[in-house]
Amino acid sequence: MTALILRRLIQAVPVLFIVVSLTFLLVRIAPGNPFSNGKNIRPEIMAQLNKQHDLDGTLADQYWRYMGKVVRGNLNISTQYLDRSVNEIIAQSLPVSITLGSLAYAMALVFGIVCGAWAAVRHNTWGDRSLMLIALLGISIPSFVSAPLLIMIFALYFNLLPAYGWGSPDQILLPAFCLSLPFTASIARLTRGSLLEVLKLDFVRTARAKGLSNDVVLFRHALKVAILPIIGYSGPAAAGILTGSLVIETLFGIPGIGQFFVNSALNHDAFMTSGVVLVFSLFLILFNLFTDILYFVVDRRVKLE
Repeated sequence: MTALILRRLIQAVPVLFIVVSLTFLLVRIAPGNPFSNGKNIRPEIMAQLNKQHDLDGTLADQYWRYMGKVVRGNLNISTQYLDRSVNEIIAQSLPVSITLGSLAYAMALVFGIVCGAWAAVRHNTWGDRSLMLIALLGISIPSFVSAPLLIMIFALYFNLLPAYGWGSPDQILLPAFCLSLPFTASIARLTRGSLLEVLKLDFVRTARAKGLSNDVVLFRHALKVAILPIIGYSGPAAAGILTGSLVIETLFGIPGIGQFFVNSALNHDAFMTSGVVLVFSLFLILFNLFTDILYFVVDRRVKLE
């Protein structure tokens, strides 16, 4: 187990290096200037700004200076949020995104597994078909469409939840629910399909033949096996929720890392964009590693490589 973790972490280093390199270079060669924003700035002032932010010289010089700082843990000063380092911005905004993503992830797991199991037990009934139709809509409709609709229903029409801001518990419920919707739907469909297959196996028939109740057969026996595909999906789902928060945070005005990423991409802030991509890539690698370890703990037949 320890060897696996060390090997994966070592393999992550070149992956992160390539991802950050490509992000920085793509943002720098894109048309536009991080300081002008459509305004005319005198050449001497522009040269001073470029030198202050290590953007003078050739693109290769800029790249190697930046990567040298990244290796030392310095993500540089943002060109959009002047006098603020990327490290400082990420340290302040990332906990907000993690809080939102964690609640959305918990919602997706709980509601997805419960709804999937309920549909599997009522296979081929109107409840099963209705729930799977709702799940299909949840997967098909993107969050930038479903979120405004839910804002209109719960915030504007019924006035139950606030539609903007961050700080109070009720302000996190609606964005977390919107963020969790497609993943809840995917987990529900995955749970239903896996549980239907498990319920046909011999050990389930044996458990029922012993006189065990349906609840005991379902929760103590069948669901333990049916949960394995959900564990495999949990890593990509966690990464998807983290990256999906970019849209939700922008729509709900949440001061998470998503807002800074969107603004930095629009304003050619190569340092901020690369820093956020680095954090997201690191989380993706850690989520996948955690999923592999959890899969091994639950099912010892799986071999870690």
